Amino acid sequence: MSDPVSSIRNLGPAYEAACARAGIHTARQLRDLGADETYARLLKTGMKPHFIGYYVLVMGLQGRPWNDCKGTEKTALRKRFDAIKARAHDKGRSDLEAALDRIGVIEKRP
Repeated sequence: MSDPVSSIRNLGPAYEAACARAGIHTARQLRDLGADETYARLLKTGMKPHFIGYYVLVMGLQGRPWNDCKGTEKTALRKRFDAIKARAHDKGRSDLEAALDRIGVIEKRP
């Protein structure tokens, strides 16, 4: 039997349930997909994007505590998160609107 998603550091039952909705049922599947693809799949199932939820996943896959993400590493992860969110969640928005949103020129849509 494979290890459950919740066997990965920082990921509990709620994250495991969200992964199951995205067709990810084991820790091995999640590791094989990696943080970015896993998070994109979660967003495509309707999960609301949340930066902390993304970096909790990244840190967990590295075996690190969720709050270990700081400084330039956190800034780089924010850029990755924004790119994933734009690709997997911001549907119905033109590429120009999404770019303007990312740089803070227009108001973010709920």
